[in-house]
Amino acid sequence: MSALARYRQEWFGNITRDTLAGMVGTFALIPEVIAFSFVAGVDPAVGLYASFVISVVIAFTGGRPGMISGAAGSVALVAAALVRGHGVQYLLAATLLCGLLQVIFGLLRLHVLMRYVSRPVRTGFVNALAILIFSAQVPHMLHVTWHTYAMIALGLAIIYTLPRLFSAIPSPLICIVILTVISVLCPMPLHTVADLGRLPDSLPHLVWPDVPFSLDTLNIIAPYALAMASVGMLESMMTARVVDDLTETHSSKRQECMGLGVANIAVGLFGGIAGCGMIGQTVGNLRYGGRGRLSTFVAGAFLLLLMVALRPWVAQVPVAALVAIMIMVSASTFSWSSLRDLVHHPRTTSVIMLATVAVVVGTHDLAAGVAVGVLLNGLFFAFQVSSMLSVSSTLSDDGTRRTYIVNGQVFFASSDGFADAFDLHDTARHITIDLTHAHIWDMTAAGMLEELIGKMEAQGKDVQLIGLNGASTKLLARHTRLQPAE
Repeated sequence: MSALARYRQEWFGNITRDTLAGMVGTFALIPEVIAFSFVAGVDPAVGLYASFVISVVIAFTGGRPGMISGAAGSVALVAAALVRGHGVQYLLAATLLCGLLQVIFGLLRLHVLMRYVSRPVRTGFVNALAILIFSAQVPHMLHVTWHTYAMIALGLAIIYTLPRLFSAIPSPLICIVILTVISVLCPMPLHTVADLGRLPDSLPHLVWPDVPFSLDTLNIIAPYALAMASVGMLESMMTARVVDDLTETHSSKRQECMGLGVANIAVGLFGGIAGCGMIGQTVGNLRYGGRGRLSTFVAGAFLLLLMVALRPWVAQVPVAALVAIMIMVSASTFSWSSLRDLVHHPRTTSVIMLATVAVVVGTHDLAAGVAVGVLLNGLFFAFQVSSMLSVSSTLSDDGTRRTYIVNGQVFFASSDGFADAFDLHDTARHITIDLTHAHIWDMTAAGMLEELIGKMEAQGKDVQLIGLNGASTKLLARHTRLQPAE
């Protein structure tokens, strides 16, 4: 399929389901974006405008069809300190710089770093996010009357039972309509969307950050912009990978990174906060058939329509309906099979997944959880590989020649064990180290080998290296004084 034909298919190959799923995604965006706006310390309109701009722009520029992006909590956490210390105008400047950095990240192909995020880390990321999505609904269920619980229960019943009878329209959309009609016809003490914060009452317009154009300003915004760009790219790449797994398709992570940068530049110019991929809303979009770019576009465009043209109606939507939808999204996001796998998978895999969940839930920082998971995965991998190193030896009949046979990978984690396998007080005068089935990976291993041979030669022993592969030979020749035998 040509690039043009594929792009056309991504837009118009699933029009009905993409449109309806995008509309559901819009309602899922509203409570989350407003909540994240409060976290960042900005007016809800800033987050809602940002979600509109990001969704519309990235629908054209992104590399992962079917993915919903908007003002996300992880970026809001980073931005909060900047807003408290310097105000919203500096946030807009940081958003512009964040977008520029993400475009540069894409040009430099830094998205390939996602290859080091293993499946246990991704599973922990998804499970933690499901827990955070559910926990974000808990405040809406505290200190309320029984009417709220009844409406949530009715909403969940509609969401889960209606698809068995009728599936042309996503059940969450029907849930919102029915619960809103009930709350209007039968007034009861319920919180509505209007209670979550001031909704936009006009279209977004172009603005330029009202900050001094100076090095002092750059010094203030640069650390926050870099953190926002890194966290946003990480969360978007993780979300894109989850969509790849769920849809069994591939996407262009580089294009997604650059597209996100372009979207965040546009956000900064329209007075919004930087954003990224939102996995909860994305999973909800996929759950109801959204697969193409049109679903992403509709999620943003319908958000603006609701916030401006239909603002009085949207203000009457009961929060209970949104809570029911987000509970469904949380349940469908969580990898329930991972609980069963805790018993069957290797212990290290389970530890990595649980550690990722614990850090994300404890800090509400998805990037921190992923970083801890990747670090643990690297440590466990290094330990497992280093434990596979073995060194055996044979002594000639006359006792004058000993041959050490090395099997495995010699690197920083295994170099100490490698050195301990050699007897420096051996009476044999001729030592051969056979590395045919080994590989020297780094400077730590090369330095350890050079030091070991130096100690043997200082005792008058004749030491010979044999069997080195080409890469190991180049490493030793370039960084040590050793001369391997041909």
